Amino acid sequence: MTTDAGSPTKTASTPPGSAVKAKRSLGSRLAESVSGGLVQVFLIVVGLFWLVPTIGLLLSSLRTPQDMAASGWWEIFTKPSQLTFQSYEELLKNGDITSSLLNTVMITVPATVLVVIIGSLAGYAFAWMDFPGRDWWFLAVVGLLVVPVQVALIPVAELFGEVGLFGSVVGVILFHVGFGLPFAVFLLRNFFAEIPRELLEAARLDGAGELRLFVRVVMPLGGPAIASLGIFQFLWVWNDMLVALIFSDSGSQPITVALQTQVRQFGNNIDVLAPGAFISMVIPLAVFFAFQRQFVSGVMAGAVK
Repeated sequence: MTTDAGSPTKTASTPPGSAVKAKRSLGSRLAESVSGGLVQVFLIVVGLFWLVPTIGLLLSSLRTPQDMAASGWWEIFTKPSQLTFQSYEELLKNGDITSSLLNTVMITVPATVLVVIIGSLAGYAFAWMDFPGRDWWFLAVVGLLVVPVQVALIPVAELFGEVGLFGSVVGVILFHVGFGLPFAVFLLRNFFAEIPRELLEAARLDGAGELRLFVRVVMPLGGPAIASLGIFQFLWVWNDMLVALIFSDSGSQPITVALQTQVRQFGNNIDVLAPGAFISMVIPLAVFFAFQRQFVSGVMAGAVK
């Protein structure tokens, strides 16, 4: 009796198309069923509802005080002749609002630039420079992130009063810089730490010092994180009212405090409030949408290592 050792063993083969599909869970089937156009339509509707207050504020700023007192802003769709720039002309004649807009720029721009520059230098030092107590100092910076602004209002106000900075633009700037630096250092340190060490070592072998290495290598690579930090700081300072309400006076108050003051006389200056509020809102929105791509990439790169 002989056996054919070289003959292949016959196995049962599955006919094409008859493979049994893996049974999917109920959650995956529901997710697939709602991931189409229905979700997109729902998100569009939610976005339109979110824009209603902004659109209403814009249309109200383009109407006269008499029209605003007589009817709602939606009537402009049936009476487009109500559109006028009279309120913006009145706004430019209001010295309190125009000076507060200038003060807002004078506060926001230096507070943003200083936080970006100092935070970038400190973030690079914590990421790539060895100095005594580096890790402990960084832990102290992280700990400052949880300190609320309200805790420091009274002590810093007393300090500014003693040194003559209370009620000035410089005092408001310094407060924003002090409370903006912990987040700036934390964000940029995490981003700079992801830069390949070989790239920095190659630059050092070519004779680059720490300052030149920071300016020529680290800063260009850290563009997304720096842009996201600048947006964070700009929006926070521009929209702030609590700090400015305490540390500024009538000559250094920003637009948020000026509008809050105008609200007390709402019946007499409604033609100034609407355009002023819209300008105060649209500028940070324009800055955010202009740099939103760098904002998203910078936040994700700084948070994930």
